[in-house]
Amino acid sequence: MFAKNTTILFQGDSITDGARGRSEDLNHILGHGYVFLIATRLTAERPDLGLRFHNRGCSGHTVVDLHARWKEDTIALAPDVLSVLIGVNDAETGVPTARYETVYRQMLSETRTALPKTRFVLCHPFVLPVGARKDRWKELRADIDSRIEVVDRLAREFHAVVVRNQAVFDSACQDAPAEYWLWDGIHPMPAGHELMAREWLAAVAKQM
Repeated sequence: MFAKNTTILFQGDSITDGARGRSEDLNHILGHGYVFLIATRLTAERPDLGLRFHNRGCSGHTVVDLHARWKEDTIALAPDVLSVLIGVNDAETGVPTARYETVYRQMLSETRTALPKTRFVLCHPFVLPVGARKDRWKELRADIDSRIEVVDRLAREFHAVVVRNQAVFDSACQDAPAEYWLWDGIHPMPAGHELMAREWLAAVAKQM
């Protein structure tokens, strides 16, 4: 799946951040979410590859915030594989879907120009009807679905791997209540992060 010494960068908001450390403490630098689970699995299974992982998720960020730090937190790290999960804060704070698409495309275009060999993994944003999200569920889900369509368009345009998180959580709700997977409708419980890690690894193995 990966060549030797591959560098994998995860970008996004609090879901990716996972309370990651901001120091060089290797015990905490990847956070405690799906990024950590992916890294532990890959490094345990293939210690011979010397894979390197970076987590630059930042809590509360929209695609506009992400673009503002793109040069420092993405381009400068020169990843071989770039995974992006962004969109739920855009929906929550009212960043228009058209703006979301424009800025997202610009980030990927800048990366393609600076790092033409970098491969993209684009992850669907997601939401479930838990807590305050129940109050405007139809509107919020429609908004997230429109952003999923954007991610799919960009994935086709940039030949990216697609990670279908929303479909995974929709299916999981047949087995347990929504709050079992996402405690507030946005942020995953441990089981939710595990589902994300599994889906990411399966998608990358199949499509990359």
